[in-house]
Amino acid sequence: MAPIRIVDVTDRGAFERIPPCADPGFDHRTCDYWEDADRGSKAARLAWLETERPTVAPEPARAPSNPFLADLEASKGVNPFAASGGGGANPFAPDDSEGDANPFAPQRAARPTVDAGAPPKLRLLARGLGVVGSYAKVLLVDDIAVAYAQFGPLTAYPRAQRVRDLYAQLPDSPLPAVITCIATTATARREGHALRLVAVTCDDLAGRGFAAVEAYPQVGVPLDATSAATPAFWERAGFAMAAADERFPVMRRELV
Repeated sequence: MAPIRIVDVTDRGAFERIPPCADPGFDHRTCDYWEDADRGSKAARLAWLETERPTVAPEPARAPSNPFLADLEASKGVNPFAASGGGGANPFAPDDSEGDANPFAPQRAARPTVDAGAPPKLRLLARGLGVVGSYAKVLLVDDIAVAYAQFGPLTAYPRAQRVRDLYAQLPDSPLPAVITCIATTATARREGHALRLVAVTCDDLAGRGFAAVEAYPQVGVPLDATSAATPAFWERAGFAMAAADERFPVMRRELV
């Protein structure tokens, strides 16, 4: 049996391993459908995958020097309190080398993050790195990515909150974690990879302190066009119908 491994998407290397969508018109690496309730899109956007390079501001144009002021400027004394551009350092200004840290206070560990030039989707997935951890996982079979899951706190996905707002019977406290996307490549379906990935994700979310997790499948659309599978899939994964609806049911699993 080929070895199976599940990795968290926390950096560029893992992000680049996210598998393609079964429908080539969509792309997990550029989808912000759940993060942006008003303008979010599942569409493949190649521009989102380009590395952003920091721009360097051009130097301001300098006015031509006045030859009649040269002697006057040379005759001026150096102001010891002027900024470094005036010649002398201000002895009363704080020394940047000293820093603001209190040497007697406990030092906080640096929170994991991604660089500002990372692809937009990677920055979205990295929002929780310093608080609750990764927002996505990839399942690899023989080191080939075949399944993908996106998840996290409800507050990270406004469209999920919008779906929840349709049903007054859903509990408000404690708020659940959500799995917004579960997908398997077309060639790796019906082998249990998505169910295995959901099980690992639920265990992870329970370890992060969540008491329940919800999913929001869309009924009546082609399988390749939905990011949240079907109600039948979630039932096999241990979820129950929390709010029945012909188009937007809510599936929920209590975590223990």
